[in-house]
Order: sequence, then structure tokens, then C-alpha cells
Amino acid sequence: MDKVKLGIIGLGNMGSDHALKLVDGQCPDIELVAVADVKPARIEWGKENLKADITYFDDAIEMLDSGLINACLVAVPHYDHPKYAIECMKRGIHVMVEKPAGVYTKQIREMNQEADRHPEVVFGMMFNQRTDHLYRKAKELVESGEFGQIRRINWFITSWYRNQAYYDSGDWRATWAGEGGGVLLNQCPHQLDMWQWICGMPKTVEAHLHYGKWHDIEVEDDVTAYMEYENGATGVFITSTGDVHGTNRLEIQLDRAKIVVGDGKIVVDEYEMTEQEFSKTSKKPFDRMPFKIYEPETDGENPQHMGVLRAWSDAILRGGKLVADGREGINGVMLSNAMHLSSFLGKTVELPFDEDLYYDELMKRVKTSKVKKNVVEAVAVDMNSTFGGNK
Repeated sequence: MDKVKLGIIGLGNMGSDHALKLVDGQCPDIELVAVADVKPARIEWGKENLKADITYFDDAIEMLDSGLINACLVAVPHYDHPKYAIECMKRGIHVMVEKPAGVYTKQIREMNQEADRHPEVVFGMMFNQRTDHLYRKAKELVESGEFGQIRRINWFITSWYRNQAYYDSGDWRATWAGEGGGVLLNQCPHQLDMWQWICGMPKTVEAHLHYGKWHDIEVEDDVTAYMEYENGATGVFITSTGDVHGTNRLEIQLDRAKIVVGDGKIVVDEYEMTEQEFSKTSKKPFDRMPFKIYEPETDGENPQHMGVLRAWSDAILRGGKLVADGREGINGVMLSNAMHLSSFLGKTVELPFDEDLYYDELMKRVKTSKVKKNVVEAVAVDMNSTFGGNK
């Protein structure tokens, strides 16, 4: 194989944006040869805006069975991510899944089990924020062990502002039946993935969610969650789509340093010794430990979605390394499910939680989910620079 022959399932916001970049040659190893979408308007958009030799399907399975493609990008509403990934795997088609991996962990486990049956399939997850040099450096510093153990994590991510028009741009958006959640399932899979990627998984989660607080929607648009770890470390995760000029700041406090990612830079406060040592040896009340502040050097690279796709095609063609193996997608969804379940039940949730209970609670809300009106479909919205390419 000298070229990845790609099909895209779903030509909505992200599918159309990926398609435009691919036909522009931003991933030289990938040739977009087919697109599937159930909505005629999106197919027409593709014919008008993409290259002429793309084949269009109104049925994704027909595209998978066409013999035209050897790889597929799944960019449909969240519930169907595992479904189409599994169909690809059964046919030996390499697959890249848009975030999140799915809506609930039970369905993602089925997807991962199918992936394990097909080691020949390169299965990737679109965690484009992992390509950001600032977060890669934060992970490197934490994992180095140089600064000891994590003591506290705070992530304040309220820069996901969305207006009502955004929520009205798709019939599946911000509904229990169509999306399965709100800011935690749509925007924050990036941060929840990086939370566990950099800092690991907590043992307990307690969350307070507000549903339709800032918008006319069914699902959550304002979240505050508290987490605890086995080693005693704690974490607070705050997010919202209602702050018109929000903040994105990750702060990791370790035994011998504080790492802050925000405002386009990473800053380290490095202490002369661990806090434990200083507390035991310092004899002056209100004494402060000497420290130095610096910005660690990074490679400056932040290729985002196309970087993920270039790594995926390299893995397919030459055995290169993925940005994120698809099986890792379950971890961030586990965090969001735990937050939802804590809110549903009004109590702290231990991980791993009862996945059947979560599914039952989710389905209660799906049954009361309402059909959306006044929907105005949108395609080809490039949000890479500002929002990290969320749907």
C-alpha cells in the first residue's frame, strides 16, 4: 500500500472541515476517495466544495462494502461512533474515530474488544489536543518523577463558549437522545482525556452539573467536579459553555513544583526541596521556600487534527506511532460518565462505577428527550485555532 484510501462517515462540522484539509493536501499520505452521509444537503455541499473524483454514498455500510477504501474516519453523532468503528474493524478497514469514543463505557468496551480481535486494523482516536507542545511538556515533566508526586490538580476550562445558534445547528446537539450529554461529551473530551493522560485516573468523583442553565438545551452546560486519588491527591474540574470570555488554565501542584499551562505558555515554579522536607526543617513561622520560575523549552509544535491524521497514516503505511490508540478513548468517557452519574444520584461515585446503572440512568433521560425544532444545519466550520476542533 502506498496511499491511504480514505472514506469519511459524516460530513457535518468536523467531517467537512477534515475533508477540506485533506483535499488541500495537508496529509500527503491520505487520499479522500469516498464520503457517506444520510443528509442530501451535505452530499450536495461535498459535490460543490470537494474534488470531483470523490464517490458519495447515502449509506455508510455501502461505502464500507464498496472496496474503494482501506481506511475510514468516523465523524457522526456520538452514539454511533462505536457502531461504525466496529463495522470498519470487521472488514479490516483502518479506523479513526472522532471524540468522544462513545457516549457510555459499555458500548466503548464492545468497540475495544472488537479492536483486539483485529490487530491488523490501525485504530486511532482524534485526541488532537495531545499534539499541543504545552500539554506534551506537562506530561513529560509529571512523568519524569523529578518533582515528586501530584498533590492537587485544577483545570478551569470555561473558554468553550457557545451561543444558542450553535446548539440549534444540529438536530442531535445537546439532547440526551442525540448526543448523550452536553459540554462533557462534546467539548471537554479533550480536557478529560488529557487529565487522565497527564495525571492518571482518580478513585472517586463528586460532580455538580447544571442542565440548560445558560441555554435552551436538555443537557449540562455548567459543571464543577471534585476528584480524589489513591495517593491522597485531589482535583477540581470546572467547565461551562456559558462564559462569553472564558478561561483555560491547568494547574498541577507536585511535591517540588507547580506546573501551569495557560495563556499560550507553560510555566514551572520549581522549589529547592519538597514541601514535606521544607515543612519539617523550616523553623520560622510564615517562612517561604525559595523557588525559581521558568518556562521550560518545548519543540513548539502543535499540528492538531492533521497531525493526528498524519501520524495515523504513518502507522498504517509504515508502522509509525499513533497520537492516541483508539482503546484509550474509554478513559475520558469514564470520567464524564462518573460526573454524570454523580449528578444523577446526588452522591460521590467510586471508579470503576456500575456501568449498567449508568446506562439505566442515561436511558431514563433519553426516553424524555424531545425532538429539536428550528434546526439550521452547519458544515465546514474551522475551529482549530480557537477551540481545538470540537464538534
